[in-house]
Amino acid sequence: MTHNLVATLRPLLAAEASAEAYASGTEPGDLEQAVWLRLLERLDSDGPPRDPQGWLRRAVRSEVRRTRRTHRIERPYEIEPADEAARDPEHLALTSARHRALRDAVRRLPGRCPRLLEALLSPKDLTYREIAGELGISQGSLGPERSRCLGCLRRLLAPEVAAPEARG
Repeated sequence: MTHNLVATLRPLLAAEASAEAYASGTEPGDLEQAVWLRLLERLDSDGPPRDPQGWLRRAVRSEVRRTRRTHRIERPYEIEPADEAARDPEHLALTSARHRALRDAVRRLPGRCPRLLEALLSPKDLTYREIAGELGISQGSLGPERSRCLGCLRRLLAPEVAAPEARG
């Protein structure tokens, strides 16, 4: 049932998303994904819509309105928050402390993760081929290995990173 519904709605969704996306400042593919997600959520909770084509058109327009509201509310930063162009002593000290904390956490990782992440963080800007050769692994396994190591690093750093304070 779901497969037939998806196959039936795919061309209509592609057309609707293409027609509506650019006016809302989004990509058609992003709009399609958002509507597919809405459909999956609906199928899980309420089952398939009685009028799938009508539901899809309404969902596209609703998602476009949501996107427009988001674009009106969100404002870009005047400066990039991670920009390290400021060279005042406080900023330099904080940047240095962050780099030290990151490198310390990398050294505590299991297996070959420390060597892999050190190679990725290297100022030499090594290619994947060079890193794979240095570690003695295939270039194709470097991406998945990198993902696993970054996951370990996130879990390791999670307790050390303070939760953002509530504003307002």
